[in-house]
Amino acid sequence: MNTTIIGVAGGTASGKSTLVKKLQEAFKGESVITICHDYYYKAHDELSYEERSRLNYDHPSAFDTEMMIEDIKKLKEGIAIDCPVYSFVNHNRTNKTLHIHPAQVIIIDGILILENQELRNLMDVKVYVDTDADVRLGRRLMRDVQERGRSIESVLSQYFCTVKPMHDEFVEPSKRYADLIVPEGGFNSVALRILIQNINSMIEKENA
Repeated sequence: MNTTIIGVAGGTASGKSTLVKKLQEAFKGESVITICHDYYYKAHDELSYEERSRLNYDHPSAFDTEMMIEDIKKLKEGIAIDCPVYSFVNHNRTNKTLHIHPAQVIIIDGILILENQELRNLMDVKVYVDTDADVRLGRRLMRDVQERGRSIESVLSQYFCTVKPMHDEFVEPSKRYADLIVPEGGFNSVALRILIQNINSMIEKENA
């Protein structure tokens, strides 16, 4: 089975998830799976909750990217994987895994997926979602308070202490590796249409 791998990167709360959802809908005629870099946050069972909450989760070293790379290679070879499951509430991996079967289209989602060259080289299409910092902060604040049980103070502290500095150092510079930069992500219908057309052409060529 030929596999097309689409990487969707961008800053926190930039609209990556909306873009990914639109892509999933566009390729529902194909077999599609999505793998998030967030699944591969490293486990820290040796630390207390308070210690884990103070870690820098926006640095490349926070992720087990090597494991993700190996898993994606297995999927390309037609081998199913058991993907780790991460809890944002507890800041740690759970003892559960998610069994994922190979698919024709694999979407990789994450803030730092274009930062790593080996991971980047596995992608057929590299997309960067570019959204204004103020908009991203507002979205992150709402998401983390409503969905992850965080306080407003903790969200703002984390944003200004680690999220923004790491974005400036690692995420924003990775934009230069993108094949397509999409302002506002899934809300940009013109860019989305062009992206879907290009991916469809690629799939048709591979299946010819």
